[in-house]
Amino acid sequence: MNTAVASAPAAATAKATKVTRTFVGKVVSDKRAKTITVLVERRVKHELYGKIIGRSSKYHAHDEKGEYKMGDVVEITESRPISKTKSWVVTRLVEKAKII
Repeated sequence: MNTAVASAPAAATAKATKVTRTFVGKVVSDKRAKTITVLVERRVKHELYGKIIGRSSKYHAHDEKGEYKMGDVVEITESRPISKTKSWVVTRLVEKAKII
C-alpha cells in the first residue's frame, strides 16, 4: 500500500497535454456573421487499388472579428462546440487571397 500512495503525487505532478487537431485550408464562404467555411483538401492512398486520390472536407470555423475573406488560406484548430455545426476556431492566416 505504501507504493500506491507514493506514486499518486508523482502522477499528479506530471502534466498531461491535450492533443488538438489543426488543419490548413481555404476559405470558401464568409457570408455568415463570425463564421467562415474552410475547405480542407488532403491526398490519401486508396485502400484497395493504391491510387492517390483527393479527399476534401468542409468545416465551419469561428472568426470573431470577421477578418478572413474568401480565398484566404487559414489554419483552424479544434475547440469546444460553439454551435450545432461549429467546433473549430481560426488560429492564424497562412496566406492572403490573391487579387486577380
